[in-house]
Amino acid sequence: MSPRNFITVVCSPRPRVGKTLVARLLADFHLHNGRKISAFDINVDDPALSGFLPEHAVPADVTEINGQMALFDQLVAEDGSYKIIDVGHPAFRTFFAVARQIDLAEELCRRGLVLVVLFIATPDAASVEAFGRLRHDFPQAAIVPIHNELLGPARQRGKFASPGAGSKAAHIPALPPGLRKFIDRRPFSLTEPAGDVPLETHLELQRWVRKAHVEFREMELRVLLSNLQRSLNVQSR
Repeated sequence: MSPRNFITVVCSPRPRVGKTLVARLLADFHLHNGRKISAFDINVDDPALSGFLPEHAVPADVTEINGQMALFDQLVAEDGSYKIIDVGHPAFRTFFAVARQIDLAEELCRRGLVLVVLFIATPDAASVEAFGRLRHDFPQAAIVPIHNELLGPARQRGKFASPGAGSKAAHIPALPPGLRKFIDRRPFSLTEPAGDVPLETHLELQRWVRKAHVEFREMELRVLLSNLQRSLNVQSR
């Protein structure tokens, strides 16, 4: 069965690596393609994603059972939306522990959905270990390393190698310095910025967003093809 849409988790065990910015870019990519989205912001200290995208994102809590049940029930709901989960680093272990306990990837697969994990790659030992653990614990998911060029050259590329085309790394272009003061305002749409954004800045923003969209499009195609190949292999057995 080919997947109808994606449930995408954006995460890192490290703070301040551009995770929420990646989630915003992904939300914009889906909206640009006319898709319905539902986004969940698991950042207790600073629910930034829901601040930037108040019409599409809501805060979520995995620190207690009721919050966990409410979140995961919505993730597996077949409502036709592409879902984005921005997992803050304090909630990283808890979120994936619950996801493993309920076998989230398998449950989504049964419903014709696919779990994609966008893991912001940094060269520290904790991140490398966490990435390997996700690959082990969620073999049915696409665990995709994201190299944020703002963090510097991807020297750690070999530490995040993944088997299969569906898990090939994607790259987020470095954010031009002059854009930061504009996109840090809440709320802020990456494709429809406020009227006080200068035209030259708006054009520069669109060039940067388009580069990220190309990366997401190629990643999406790789995941779809990988899942199709997996389905064909299962059927041929």
